[in-house]
Amino acid sequence: MANFHEAYVSTMKAEGGYINDPDDPGGETYKGVARKRNSKWSGWITIDLLKQKSNFPKNLDQNEDLQKEIENFYEVNYWDKVQGDSIQDQDVAESIFDFGVNAGPKTSAKLAQLSVSAEPDGIIGPKTLEKLNTEDKKTFLALFALAKIGRYVNICEKNSTSRKYFYGWIRRTLEGV
Repeated sequence: MANFHEAYVSTMKAEGGYINDPDDPGGETYKGVARKRNSKWSGWITIDLLKQKSNFPKNLDQNEDLQKEIENFYEVNYWDKVQGDSIQDQDVAESIFDFGVNAGPKTSAKLAQLSVSAEPDGIIGPKTLEKLNTEDKKTFLALFALAKIGRYVNICEKNSTSRKYFYGWIRRTLEGV
C-alpha cells in the first residue's frame, strides 16, 4: 500500500512555502493551503502570529507545531479523501494526492475515475480502487496526466490571468508521469 508521508514530502516540494499572490484565487497560501478556501484552518492563527516576527516567512518552516499541523491537515483532508492508503502503487497514489492538493480531492478523484473508466462521482470507493489497483501503472499515469493538462488548458481559456501558472502546472504534471 502507498505511504502518506512519502507522498506528502514529494508534494511539498512542488507546493513551496508562503505566498501571497494577488492573482491567485485562493489568496494567501502556505504550502498549498489557501486562506480563502481554508479560512478555518487553525494554522492561520500561528501564521498570523509569526508574521509579526522579523524573520517572517522563514520562521514558518522552523515552527514544528505548524509543520505537524499542516501534515495532519493534508492527511485528513486530501490523502484520506482519495483513499491513498488503499491504493497499492505509490506513484499512482502520489499522483492522485498531488493533483488533489492542487485542484481539490473531488476533482482529482473524478479525473482518476475517468482515467480508469469508472463512474466519475468524485468519491474513490471499492470499484474505483479495484480499477486503480489493477490498471497498468504507466497507462494510468499517462491518461491521468492528459486529463490534468486538459483541465489546466480549460482553466486558462476561461481566465487569462491563470496563464502565468500554466507552465508550472504542466511541469508538475509531467514530473508525475
